[in-house]
Amino acid sequence: MADNLVSLVMQFLTPDLVTRIAAALGLDRTNTQTAVGAAVPALLAGLGSVAAKPGGAQSLADTVKQQSGVLDSFASMVGGGGQSSLLEKGSQMLTSLLGSGDQTVLAGAVGKVAGLGQNASGSLLGMLAPVVMGVIGRLQGARGIDAGSIASLLSSQKDNIAAALPSGLGNLLGGTGLLDSLGGAARTATAAGGEAARTAASAVYSAGNTGQRAASAAASGLPKWLYWVGAAVVVALLIYLFARPAEQAVQQGANAVQNLTVGGVDLGKQVTDSISSLRTTLGGITDAASAQAALPKLREVTGQIDKVSGMAGQLSAEQRKALAAITSPLMPAVNQLFDKVLTIPGVAEILKPAIDAMKQKLAALAA
Repeated sequence: MADNLVSLVMQFLTPDLVTRIAAALGLDRTNTQTAVGAAVPALLAGLGSVAAKPGGAQSLADTVKQQSGVLDSFASMVGGGGQSSLLEKGSQMLTSLLGSGDQTVLAGAVGKVAGLGQNASGSLLGMLAPVVMGVIGRLQGARGIDAGSIASLLSSQKDNIAAALPSGLGNLLGGTGLLDSLGGAARTATAAGGEAARTAASAVYSAGNTGQRAASAAASGLPKWLYWVGAAVVVALLIYLFARPAEQAVQQGANAVQNLTVGGVDLGKQVTDSISSLRTTLGGITDAASAQAALPKLREVTGQIDKVSGMAGQLSAEQRKALAAITSPLMPAVNQLFDKVLTIPGVAEILKPAIDAMKQKLAALAA
């Protein structure tokens, strides 16, 4: 498919519209632009993972149909009387599709990448969700919207989504199921390219402001072409000056992850793998019998976390902070699963001691 879904969403979210969104939510414009650049591919990745689950594609198709026409009214709702309704419906939509746990983790991760608080990034996600759905609906309109077409679209876009996903965000979401649709190899291969693309986008955003100044200059009698030449030079310089440091930052981030290796064990990867295994195990518990069957796996994961905790003593203070930064965003979803499992009749008597111990060990790593 020739269309790049990430690009289509970002084209709708023009710099002017992002500025209005920032003002409506009371956020810094630059931080909001960064958050939008992270949130859009992350949302699409999450939707792709939803589409791969049984019944998920149909739920997505139904949701997309409900957002018909939202793009036409979106701009008027931002900062207007319909904003509260837009935010509420967008948040409810994400809760229904992703689950409140993954939605919370996603908001926290986007906030960390963009320098926004949890509530602010959560509100932004609620505002962006209808836009993402609206663009999918507009793109699929001529082809027809059904479960098969939605699943096919999102599957075909995984390389584009992976290329746009910030590497830092990918690390923060590594222990969730939000990125399952992309595949680990695709995310690793495209992380640096995504960072460079976002730097270029920032340069284009600056050039847009230069273009506005060009229009004003033309009105004052100065040759417009002179300012457009200047705008092109600005874009080239910004890309040259900032894209290279961005690539270096990605490499430094990769080195930092490698520096969490102790005795041949990558502690960061071990934590995310263990938590992913834990989430899968907890998700399969439906009654006392399945809880009893899951107990050996929970003990195995506890042993893995104990191993990480023991080796973490060999890390420097900065490395410990890096390990905590990997663990902390994953905890809300895990704790929610813990609480959910313990409410199942007959399960608490079997698993509560193991779960309480696991909670303490994970909290210590996240501290």
